[in-house]
Amino acid sequence: MSVTIDITGLPPERVSVVPSPLAELGMALHALSEPGHHPDLQGWATAVSSRLDPCLADRLCEADFLWRTTFSDVFAPFAGIPGGRTLPGATLAEELDLLDKLTDEQFVHAALEFTCQLRYDVQDPGPLADPELRRRSLELAAARGGAQERFTHRLLDDPPAVRAWFRQLMLDCDQAFFADTWSRLQPQLAADARHKSELLRRKGLAEALSSLSGAISLDQEATLITVDKLLVGRTATGDGGLVLVPTSMGWPHLMVLHRYGWQPSITYPASGTRPQAPSVEQLTRRLEALAHPVRMRLCRHLARAAHTTGELADAHGMSAPEISRHLTVLKKAGLVTDCRRGRYVQHQLDLAAVARLGSDFIEGVLR
Repeated sequence: MSVTIDITGLPPERVSVVPSPLAELGMALHALSEPGHHPDLQGWATAVSSRLDPCLADRLCEADFLWRTTFSDVFAPFAGIPGGRTLPGATLAEELDLLDKLTDEQFVHAALEFTCQLRYDVQDPGPLADPELRRRSLELAAARGGAQERFTHRLLDDPPAVRAWFRQLMLDCDQAFFADTWSRLQPQLAADARHKSELLRRKGLAEALSSLSGAISLDQEATLITVDKLLVGRTATGDGGLVLVPTSMGWPHLMVLHRYGWQPSITYPASGTRPQAPSVEQLTRRLEALAHPVRMRLCRHLARAAHTTGELADAHGMSAPEISRHLTVLKKAGLVTDCRRGRYVQHQLDLAAVARLGSDFIEGVLR
């Protein structure tokens, strides 16, 4: 499973690394509503929540599904501007001006991502033009609760009013807490963008992409970027460009905007925010390796001390070849290491790799 970006014909000068204040505000709102996803930000989230004006907090609850359960593309309006070469604005006001340039159809379609049912990377008429899609959107919103249903009715009945409401909400968040946060984060993100841009210039796109995340790879022959995620999607740069957006508050999320007709972009955790997690394939191998009861019992022995294959066979009443087959599975999963002592090979559980499984799993499913 992965998201792919076809970059056939994409020249280097149309790859841009640019921070986005509106995207970072979306990340900040997500961290406020889902602090469990961002344990390193819980102190910040607690401080902001404790001093948030109750009226603003209530307004945020009206549409928190735009950033709590999904990352709505309303936070990346630059990607929806025709031509596919617009970059994020330098200020929040500039990005909100870009949001105003989206059509009502674009805004509504992006804002309804929380239904998880509207087609994303293929063309469709949208719920404003298609009565059946409108009915389906309202039905799905109702299944997710009264707040979503009320918001969807407002959105479909009067898109300009909701756009104005959303813009004012973002400006009020900026005044209440985000301006201070952005003034602290912007230099870090700008420095990361400069570093990645220089890497792109000196060593090329493959090197620059690999520096963003171990989950991103480039097949230069096929001119295809692959992002390792637990979903399937595809897009292409066409005559437009590719935008890479660093985020300080976004880890563990690695997001690929692949909406049909929008400019592709990748939002990635800035350097130094977190260590790289294993690929989805490697994580799957590790979980499958530990799912077998024999291998679980082997791990119990190997966690306490290093053992040879023969010792494990005696302890478990199994043949040496049977033990070897189970050890091979654990080794391929990166959970067991070997060391030779004289003529004996001893096996031991990699406790650090096992200890990371919980956080690696969370990062894998949230990526």
